[in-house]
Amino acid sequence: MARALSLDLRERVVEEIAKGMSCRQAAARFGVSASSAIRWAARIRSGRALAPMKQGGDRRSRRIEAEAAFILGAVAERSDITLAELQRKLKKRGASAGIGTLWRFFRRHKITLKKRLRMLPSRAERT
Repeated sequence: MARALSLDLRERVVEEIAKGMSCRQAAARFGVSASSAIRWAARIRSGRALAPMKQGGDRRSRRIEAEAAFILGAVAERSDITLAELQRKLKKRGASAGIGTLWRFFRRHKITLKKRLRMLPSRAERT
């Protein structure tokens, strides 16, 4: 992942824009993209901080975590429930979640549900 540009560089670009230089000229002078210079200037005009915001991380798991009690209750009720069945139950409640989302939920909660080992085929099938 790309790193955020330094606060010092951001301040210098915005300072030049405040002195009257256009955003595109300031961007060219300091070697940053024009869109970044425009965004930084807009942030200053709206009174927001110029410091880089946190990058990456999980931004969506709180939706599925809000349903944690329901999901864990459904698993406790029927231990061999499939992810697709659980997905349908959530949809009936008005909460949508993909199979991958449910998979990551169980991984975060360290819940692994193993099916029993497959049985050997019958003797009639082996011959």
